Amino acid sequence: MSATYEVGDHVGWNSEAGQVTGTITKVHTRDFDYKGHTRRASKDEPQYEITSDKTDHVAAHKGSALHKVD
Repeated sequence: MSATYEVGDHVGWNSEAGQVTGTITKVHTRDFDYKGHTRRASKDEPQYEITSDKTDHVAAHKGSALHKVD
């Protein structure tokens, strides 16, 4: 099981553009539609929607892809 995060947590992740940071805006514990695709999520393995610090881009990631940023 990966780390769990809450709305408002400041996190970072690796993307094609390099290291990105942002703030969690939603926590999904059930499957959800994201940009036309079904993303799998559960209470044991939630997915997080994160708004980038530098742009208004919203990304969705599992906890295993994230790390807390101060």
